[in-house]
Amino acid sequence: MAGITGGRPLRLSFKEYARGITGGLLFSFPMLYTMEVWWAGFNASPLQLLMLVAVTYLLLLGYNRYAGMRPSMSWRSVMIDSVEEIGIGLVMSAAVLLTLNRIQLQDMALSEIMGKTIIEAMAVSIGVSIGTAQLGSKPEDEQEELNTDEREELEEEKKPGRIGMVVLALCGAILIGSNVAPTEEVVMIAVEATPVHILIMALASLLLSIIVVYFSDFKGTGKGRKGSFWFWLVLDTSVSYLVALAASGFILWFFGRFDNASFWVSFSQVIVLGVLASLGASAGRLLIK
Repeated sequence: MAGITGGRPLRLSFKEYARGITGGLLFSFPMLYTMEVWWAGFNASPLQLLMLVAVTYLLLLGYNRYAGMRPSMSWRSVMIDSVEEIGIGLVMSAAVLLTLNRIQLQDMALSEIMGKTIIEAMAVSIGVSIGTAQLGSKPEDEQEELNTDEREELEEEKKPGRIGMVVLALCGAILIGSNVAPTEEVVMIAVEATPVHILIMALASLLLSIIVVYFSDFKGTGKGRKGSFWFWLVLDTSVSYLVALAASGFILWFFGRFDNASFWVSFSQVIVLGVLASLGASAGRLLIK
């Protein structure tokens, strides 16, 4: 990747490509094998596809800026990296869909091919970004000759601020939630759930967020914060859950799950998907960085 690897040895460039491809497939295979996503690509309008690309690009900008391999990268490099990742996502999605016989170049309309490929590619591109930055160790040229102080300084530089944490939470929520949102099971659970079930799911989502952020002992969990423990617990949990609900609502809306649905069913769907999205939001802030 020119933007990611610019001027670096070819061997390291190939390693980053390999990590990106692995991450793209690892995080997006469920969507690539989901029939409802294929139908969404068939039915999506050009405006919806354009909006999806724009949202994905913004997410990649945020992820690469706040959680990328080199936090000192300029915005120009971050923008180039994000474009490259979307391009790789498009190529990988087209290749997998062709292999699965979900698109046919001769017997299928161009609009359907583009719709399926673009929708799948957006999840793949986020996986590419995460895989490039997270799978494997730090780049070899950054590991060499770092003393303890330099390592601590590098780690401190990579810590995202409040805005960065929200961006990472949103990336995690969308990445996890988008694998389930297109399926009929979300609607079925929402329709059959009683208010008590919905309340329990909401409380379970909050509990998961608290456990992941403060009591899981994952790297970066709830440590080093100044001030009241309870203040940060309430704030972090609330922000993570609100981000998860917002991401769930957007994904469900994009896949048409609110069409002809009552307010209660739509609300219930958001809470149902929010269980997974909240886990993705909480883990995304800690692990995807």
